Order: sequence, then structure tokens, then C-alpha cells
Amino acid sequence: MDNEVQNAGGKLNLFRKLKPYVCMVSLQFGFAGMYIITMVSFKHGMNHWVLSVYRHVVATLIMAPFALVLERKIRPKMTLPIFLRLAVLGFLEPVLDQNLYNMGMKYTSTTFASATVNVLPAITFIMALVFRLETVNLKKIHSLAKVIGTAVTVSGAMVMTLYKGPELQIIKGQGGSQHDSSASAEASTQHWLLGTLMLICSCGGWASFFILQNFTLKMYPAELSMTSWICFLGIFEGAIATFIFERDMSVWSIGMDSRLLACVYSGVVCSGMAYYVQGVVTRERGPVFVTSFSPLCMIITAALGSIVLAEQVHLGSIIGAIIIVCGLYTVVWGKSKDIVNTNAGKGEGQELPIKDSTRSGSNIFDSLEVNVPAQMKGAGKNVPPSART
Repeated sequence: MDNEVQNAGGKLNLFRKLKPYVCMVSLQFGFAGMYIITMVSFKHGMNHWVLSVYRHVVATLIMAPFALVLERKIRPKMTLPIFLRLAVLGFLEPVLDQNLYNMGMKYTSTTFASATVNVLPAITFIMALVFRLETVNLKKIHSLAKVIGTAVTVSGAMVMTLYKGPELQIIKGQGGSQHDSSASAEASTQHWLLGTLMLICSCGGWASFFILQNFTLKMYPAELSMTSWICFLGIFEGAIATFIFERDMSVWSIGMDSRLLACVYSGVVCSGMAYYVQGVVTRERGPVFVTSFSPLCMIITAALGSIVLAEQVHLGSIIGAIIIVCGLYTVVWGKSKDIVNTNAGKGEGQELPIKDSTRSGSNIFDSLEVNVPAQMKGAGKNVPPSART
């Protein structure tokens, strides 16, 4: 019996430790697919303002029923301060971040855009320091690593911005004629800096979203309901922005092609599911941890962009991306040591903090927990206390 209890407790503890990593890695595959599908839809005439509105219509229709049913008992009462925060969240990500990102991606490429997102953890870390969500003690190596990693990450982003470099042909026959390549390079260079600035501003909006989401979850600890509200408010705010910048009503019409696929895919995977998963992991690990997996998305997108869209990869993007990845994982290493030190100070061996029992069952991921028989739960010290998300 003791061996069975130890095995069950060990599996449960391992599952809880791996769950946030699995969730964030899965999201990066989802984001990479969105970048490719979105760029294809743009080539078929999709308007980026309209895409932002339609994807949140889909996300609201998908997430709202789950929020109404699963969080009916634990959803806090809506107040004006909470509603205003949700309204700002609905503007920061669904309107500001997504439209700036899509415009920047059209001016550059999917590979470059996904690589630029690697500066997101550095921006988030700086903002987290300002709002005291992160602490730095320069006398400790792991805290110094976070500062150095942030500086290296920003340096890599500057390299990508200021140095484009020659094209690297990954797949033979990819480049086309020399005349077409030269004309395309000239047009791309003309908008490259503007697109880069849009992408960096997009990362600033996204980082602000994570910071505000972290504070809002403390007042409104219902991830599904918050996700539904963000998507719902993003519809109206995005529609207002679309009517301001696009006077032609024909942009609202889409067909049964890649434009519809982009709306449905991005709405389900990258708005509905992503907002919820990021909210859960942000509450457990903080906004810096959530943003630390973007290099994986860059690698996936670069591979898919070269194969599906025949995009050329520039030397400056490769060098800058390598620098960013090095700096980024220096930050991640320092962040991981923070978690270990925090747990050691609390006298706990588990990685995730213990949650209030009144929130049990409010998280979809609770259904993924490993079931331990009742007699094993009370058998002794081998089974750790609940650390449900």
C-alpha cells in the first residue's frame, strides 16, 4: 500500500508540475498555425480589422456557454471597476495588439513577425518590475540573470530591427526570378521599419494585457467568464475601430475559403482557448512565465512559412533571433530559480501554490487531474496537498 501511495503521489505531483508547460507549448503550435492561416487569408483579401471582430464573435460563442455553466457558482458579482478593467483588456489585445501585429506582419513576413514577438517577455518583465509583480536582488545570481537576459533580449530585437541582411534560401526553387526578387526586396525594405515598429508596439499592448489580466484575476477570479467578457467587449470595440478606419462596407463580406477558416481557427484557438489558458497559467506562475515560450512559436512559424508561403528568411532575422533566444532563456532560468526559492521559503516541495478550496471545480483543467483513491489520500504524508489550478 505504501508503494502504491508513493507512486500515485509521485505521478500526481509530476502531472501538476508539467501541466503549465504542456499548456504553453501547445499554445505555441496553435499560434504558429494562426500566423500562417492569417497570412494566407490576407492574400485572399481579408481585412485585418474585420478579422479581429469576427474571430472574437466565434470566441464568444464558444466560450460563453462554458462560462455560464461551469462558473455559475463561483463567478464574482460584476462591479464598475471590474467592468472597466475588462473593457481595457478588450481593447489592449483584441483591438490594439492584434491589428498592429497583423499590419506589421503584412509589411514584413510571418517569420519575422513571430521572431519579433520574442521581445515580449522582456517588455513584460520590465512592466512586471514597475508594477512589483517581479522582484530583483542583484546580489543573487538568478536575479542578475533576469536583468542580463532582458538586456540581451532587447539587443536581439534591435539587431532584427536595424539589420536585415541578405536572404537565405532554405528551400531550392523558393526565390523565383531575379527581377521579381529585386522588386519584392525593394518594396519590402520600404515598409520594413514601419512594420517592425508596429510589431514592437503590438508586443507592448500584449504585455500590458498580461499585466492587467494578472491584477484583474485577483478581483474577478473566474477565468472562463473573464475570457468571455474580453471577447464580447472586443467585438464592439473592434467594430467601432473598423467603422472608423474602413468606410467600405464590402470588407465585411467573406467567403467559404481561407478567410472563414482564419476567423474560426483564430477565434477558437487563439482567442477563446488562449485567453483562458493564459489566464490560468498567469494566476499560477505570473505573466513572465506565460510569455517565455514564444521562441518555440518562432521556430515552428519559420519552418511553416518557408514551406507553405515560400518566405525568404533574412540573415538579420536569424542573428537577432538567436540573440533573443539566448537572452530569453537566461530570464527563464532566473525565473525558475525564483520559484524554487519561493517554495523553499514556504517549506513546500511542490511547484504550484495551493489554491482556496472554494475554487475547486472552477477550472476546466481540474478534469485532467489524476484520480487518487480516498484511502490513499489519507494514508500519510506521501500525497501532497491539493495544488489545483
